[in-house]
Amino acid sequence: MAADPQPQKEVVSLSIPSRLEMLGLLDRVAEQLCERLDFPDEDRSNISMSVIEAGTNAIQHGHHADPKKTVVVRFEMQPDRLTVVVHDNGSGFSPPAGIHDITSPEHLLDLRGRGIFIMQTCMDEVKFDTSDTGTTVRMIKIRKPNPNGSPSAE
Repeated sequence: MAADPQPQKEVVSLSIPSRLEMLGLLDRVAEQLCERLDFPDEDRSNISMSVIEAGTNAIQHGHHADPKKTVVVRFEMQPDRLTVVVHDNGSGFSPPAGIHDITSPEHLLDLRGRGIFIMQTCMDEVKFDTSDTGTTVRMIKIRKPNPNGSPSAE
């Protein structure tokens, strides 16, 4: 008997100029895809925050807000998850070894360092890949079965 094929993956890709005002577009796309996959409201908010943070980092830190450079964002939808891949062509950085807890008293007033914490807290998996061609962040959010029994996204 043949093994079941991998679940079909649908992909939405965007290339946006490195301008902060483009983050609203990413947010709207993320929201629409979360709705299609029937994520609960809390997960939708977490995914949106993470997409905005990854986009902000790519624009501000990767491209120094140079609108001539583009950030590529790829949304991969599967029945049980949403994977978001954000890539910039910047010089890269060394991601932290662990989560930097911004809620501790000594970090409450820090001006920077919240984005990676938010992504790692809000998503089920976050991986950074840096090379001479830029930085790629890959974030995954698993969709838990709906306890109300409503149909899942197909």
